Amino acid sequence: MRTELLDASTLEFCISAAVAAPSIYNTQPWRFRLDPATAALEVRAAPERGLRHADPVGRALHLSVGAAVFNLRVTAAHFGWAPVVRLLPDPEDPGVLASLRLSGAAQRHTAGHRPDLYPMIWRRHSSRFPFSGRPLAPSIRAELAEAAQTEGASLTFPGAGETARLLRVATEAEHRNRADPDRAVESRRWVHRDRDDSADVGIPQAALGPQDAHEQLPMRDFTAQRHPERLPSQPFEALPVIALLTTEHDRRSDWLRAGQALEHVLLVATAHGVRASLLHQPMEWPDLRRDVSPVPDLTGHAQMLIRLGYSPEGPATPRRASDPVG
Repeated sequence: MRTELLDASTLEFCISAAVAAPSIYNTQPWRFRLDPATAALEVRAAPERGLRHADPVGRALHLSVGAAVFNLRVTAAHFGWAPVVRLLPDPEDPGVLASLRLSGAAQRHTAGHRPDLYPMIWRRHSSRFPFSGRPLAPSIRAELAEAAQTEGASLTFPGAGETARLLRVATEAEHRNRADPDRAVESRRWVHRDRDDSADVGIPQAALGPQDAHEQLPMRDFTAQRHPERLPSQPFEALPVIALLTTEHDRRSDWLRAGQALEHVLLVATAHGVRASLLHQPMEWPDLRRDVSPVPDLTGHAQMLIRLGYSPEGPATPRRASDPVG
């Protein structure tokens, strides 16, 4: 491929789409570099935006980058390219988590996803507010599971009893987070006041959402106040729909694939008008992450709990400028 085929306009669209991906605490822990020799777009880790306490091994960082890579794939296909992605392409440079090269013309049957996902990139964002309780149709659940499977992951919808158990594990994780002073300081670092227009990362207070008045759903307290009575609360859905995203193995490449699977699932959900929020707290404690593994066989490695449902569109979170690193 010749370098000039990746024109500035296409590159700008690709990177704008990539940075619209979800990331833990909206840290946006990625950088982009166009290799002039190969015309491949490198996606690099931004370790200074990592979370030392919540994500000490960088698993969530890799998931975030994987989600950005999926948006790159969708955008390249939207503009008629067949993207070729390599994960961890340079053993001598572990900071390069993925590279994307445009090769030939994309065919609809080889894109690996629905053809209408590109506009969903801009419509998708997390909703930390109560859902209506309207059930998710079996056909939508099946399509979401298929989206995850396409990326080499598994998405399951536990029954009522198992859902209740998973929520108890997530609640324990949230309690631990609130009680940990280091994690409290780290969490508050990424929350900014709504009037702070200069903030292009982190989460504005308007997007934090309330706590569950019935204390069934452990919505993250990003302010880490550790005083539930001071937090605004509302009744949430009585029968939450929770999906568990897992991978067979737990290597860095699996984390990147899980991130692509997560974003694929979220974009398909958005296409169906389904909102989502992420219950990542149990993934931040090794023992609780093991407890989240599917029962009774405890196979696979838990990567994310996803809450799904219907609600009004909540506030979006800001994004950094999309200029690539040269």
